Amino acid sequence: MPNLPFLTAADGAAVPIHAIRTAEWKQWDERHPESLRRLAKAHDFQAQNARILLVPATDGSIERVLFGVGDKAAVNVMGALAQHLPAGDYRIAFAPREFNATTIAVAWGLGAYAFDRYKKRKRPAPRLAPPEGADMAEAARIVEACWLARDLVNTPTNDMGPDALHAAAENVARDSGAAFEAVIGDALLAQNYPLIHAVGRASAQAPRIVHIGWGDPAAPRVALVGKGVTFDTGGLDIKPSAGMRMMKKDMGGAAHALALGQLVMQSKLNLRLDVFLAIVENAISGDAFRPGDVIASRKGPTVEIDNTDAEGRLILADALARASEDQPALLIDFATLTGAARTALGPDIPPFYTGDEALASELAAASLEMNDPIWRMPLWDPYETEMDSPIADLKNTGDGAMAGSIYGALFLRRFVGVANWAHFDIFAWSPKEKPSRPQGGDAQALRAVYRVLKGRFG
Repeated sequence: MPNLPFLTAADGAAVPIHAIRTAEWKQWDERHPESLRRLAKAHDFQAQNARILLVPATDGSIERVLFGVGDKAAVNVMGALAQHLPAGDYRIAFAPREFNATTIAVAWGLGAYAFDRYKKRKRPAPRLAPPEGADMAEAARIVEACWLARDLVNTPTNDMGPDALHAAAENVARDSGAAFEAVIGDALLAQNYPLIHAVGRASAQAPRIVHIGWGDPAAPRVALVGKGVTFDTGGLDIKPSAGMRMMKKDMGGAAHALALGQLVMQSKLNLRLDVFLAIVENAISGDAFRPGDVIASRKGPTVEIDNTDAEGRLILADALARASEDQPALLIDFATLTGAARTALGPDIPPFYTGDEALASELAAASLEMNDPIWRMPLWDPYETEMDSPIADLKNTGDGAMAGSIYGALFLRRFVGVANWAHFDIFAWSPKEKPSRPQGGDAQALRAVYRVLKGRFG
């Protein structure tokens, strides 16, 4: 069994957990001793969603745990147990039949996460014995990938600048036996990545694009691209302090692409994998790019800079163009691209964009199967003309004050050279604690995309 801190092999000595739907509570209650029924009544426990009742044994230890899962909650609610139970060993004695055993283990693992680099957790995470029928190796790989994404996003920029994110990617490549290369600083100009260079040149740490290559060259090629803005001041169109406060997480797209790449490699899927991370800090100095500048792109179209705070799409444009040159069978990018996506769908549901109907259907089904919410939004062609520029091929924002996430996706589409492409406009953050989602950095859409990849190439 994988050696993760939330797992235990001590099934026999573990405290049993009974996860019960609210609608089934009365029937369950009637089948058990009067003392247990009185205890539940005293605590007003009726299997309400995410409610926990610790049932004591005669010696004062925990005899069992009753856990309410409401009537509509999905399997991620099981992560609340890892977030709130006392330290100890537990096992699932009963759960709704629609809760898959492997996804129960994943939910527990996601809930057990704590970012303890700077502040140690107050108590050990409760440990789960393998649920009957669970693929614990698969669950552990998924949880490790999500923890990696969370760790990278949670780390502040003083410890997760371009150099550190580069090093994290190199570590993943080395651990998986993958090839690794990087183009850094002025070499970006020599090798035709002008937009990445322009956005990152003002930082004390040089801009770069890193590439991880893995797998059988004869297998179908899949490319993952991530936006790695390790901090975003907004550039010369500087953000207000409230908007800048959480910009350490603006490299969340790169964290997701890297974590998903790790998961693919650990799972040994039958594909040729390319991971491209465009890594910069959007800083301010005398060398910063300016509103009104016109910059060529790797693919060729010139871009007028309408706003330096719309920088993520610029670095992705060069990275997507590079990834397209190998003609992958599937190209997916992740980016913390727009606040407009949050306005449309809130923090929990990242929108995705694709013109590939088969891929859209697979992603929708995988989202439900993995309980990893995503929602398709339209690549609305009539909005494209709103990015027209009088002096360049296009500008990096749209004319209107609305539809910002769609503008971002349409901009990126100009630089994609394959038909099978999907763009995820993620938040990479949980503003407050929810089951399986501690407050802070979060992995979104990663499990759904992995399920599609596994279905196609497993």
